[in-house]
Formats: sequence, structure tokens, C-alpha cells
Amino acid sequence: MHPVKRGKPLLGTFVEIGALHAASGTAMAATDAAFSRIARIQQLLSFHDPGSDLSRLNHADGAAVELHPLSVRVIALAKHLTLSSGHAFNCTVGGTMVRKGLLPAHTDRHPAPSGHAGDIRIHGRRVRLENGVSLTLDGIAKGYAVDLAVAALKRHGIKRGWVNAGGDLRVFGDHTIPIHVRDAAGGVVPLCPLGNAALARSRTIAAPDDGFRGEIIGDGVSSAPRVWSVIARHAWLADALTKVAANSPAAGKREMVESLGGHLVFPTA
Repeated sequence: MHPVKRGKPLLGTFVEIGALHAASGTAMAATDAAFSRIARIQQLLSFHDPGSDLSRLNHADGAAVELHPLSVRVIALAKHLTLSSGHAFNCTVGGTMVRKGLLPAHTDRHPAPSGHAGDIRIHGRRVRLENGVSLTLDGIAKGYAVDLAVAALKRHGIKRGWVNAGGDLRVFGDHTIPIHVRDAAGGVVPLCPLGNAALARSRTIAAPDDGFRGEIIGDGVSSAPRVWSVIARHAWLADALTKVAANSPAAGKREMVESLGGHLVFPTA
């Protein structure tokens, strides 16, 4: 039995999966299944793909659309966190992202810049958007894909390992990984080892950068370049809470993240 480590380009980044102390055949089947789950989320929830579940919903002009159960689950989680964070995490800012040229405009439709959690209506597998909002799930779907990959590894009997999708990492089983993060100035800062938990990182920038096309949208986002790192039990939650950290007032920022199930580990001040 030897450690198996594999990587593939997915989710707009490079995804690495590690399976420890498993027979090579088992580990290969497990990692194949894990990559398949990640690819499924990419297929369903990509804003860039005009045929994805997310794009079909965004272009439905308020009509109810029947979606895959995984799509509904992620939208429900995004709606819940949008509401519980007081919209510090806000999945309805797709219109603003399109206006800024950060996401593609697949049609001539002009979505509202942003909206509220109540604009998302979920009835079973049917979802409807009100008031012209357009959803973007970039702040949560990658973390959810990591969680699905971990679940697939466990179903195949892998008891120790990790999944790392760019800034979203989850470690499981009796295993820890030493973590170092790069700050906004390019320096490397050591953090505590990560075990049986997820870590996510998001970056805010001072000005548009052609080399970094992502952007966190919100009234509370600082104009100063920062890198936000959050630990949580699940990767979807850690992923989303980095946006809460970036968009919450300085006073009470750490408490807000902790009240929602995460721990802000960087910046430490």
C-alpha cells in the first residue's frame, strides 16, 4: 500500500486528490470517483457554461426551472448563508459580476445588479428567481465539490487523505497537513496544521487585475489587498465564509464568522 496522489484541471484551477494507505487499485477507483463528482458540479453550476443548470435558471426570466438535486442543494445552502450572514455572503450579485466583465453575458438580458435571499424561491426540485436577479455560486460551489469528492473517497474505503482545489482544501481521517498561506504582499505565512477540517482562502484586491479576474462584491469589502483564510468543518462553508470575512465590518468580523460555523485564521488581526 502506497500513497496515491493525482491531479486534474477542474473548476478553473488544478485539483489535487490524495488517498493514503490504500491498495493502489482501490485508490485509483476512489480518486476516479472523486474527480467525477467534481466534474459533475462544474457541469451543473458553471456560470460560464450557457447549458449548465445555473445558466438555465439565470436565463429563465423568472420562470420555475427543474434542476438536478445537487444544484438545488447548493442553491439552498447559498440562500441560507446569504440570509444568515445578513447578505455579507450574497449569491445574487451575478448581475454586478456581468456588468464588471468578470462573468460572461450569454444573452441580451440585463439582470439586476444584486438582490436578496428572498428572491430565490425553491419548491422541491423547481427553483425560480424573482426581481431579475442572477445567481453566481462561485463563492460556494467549489467548496461543495471538494466535499463531494471527500465523500466519494470515503465511500470507496479511503480513510485518510485530502482534496485540494486551489484555495479550497479539506483533509480527512487521521492525517494532518502543514499549511502556509501567501499574504497579499506575496509573503508566506505559516498556519497551524490542518486535520479533519477544511480551509478556504479568498483574496481581495485594490484595483482590477487582468491576472486575477475574481472579485468579492459587497459594500463592506476593503479596498486594501487582503487574503482571508477560514477553517470550518466542511469546505462549502469555509469557502463561503471567506466572503463573509471580507465583507463584514472590522468590529465583530471574527465573531460573525464564528457564529456561522467557521474560524478566521488569517489575517490574524
